[in-house]
Amino acid sequence: MHLLCRVDELPDEGAREFTVNGQSIVVVHRDGETYAYLNWCPHLGIELNFQPDVFLDSDNQFIQCANHGALFEIDSGHCLSGPCSGDKLVTVTHSIRDSEVWIDELPQPA
Repeated sequence: MHLLCRVDELPDEGAREFTVNGQSIVVVHRDGETYAYLNWCPHLGIELNFQPDVFLDSDNQFIQCANHGALFEIDSGHCLSGPCSGDKLVTVTHSIRDSEVWIDELPQPA
């Protein structure tokens, strides 16, 4: 188990990047829920962002790959548009305990 942060350290309706054991993870906080994925695009196998903690589209509705503009659903990681349409982000299993975000095992990119 790895402690990432306190929930109140996540931006409201935003995302934040963490590194655990050399792997980059993106955590999105939206509508009181948290979603965690490997920061890894299924199309090119590279990180989704160019700038620190910038993962969402301009309307904060989707996770957007900065490399080619693919859009991913925040709640499922499913790619809706772009060259990886039909693929999905790799989910990082996590839990909230005492207002802290904890992750379990880190998955490997597909």
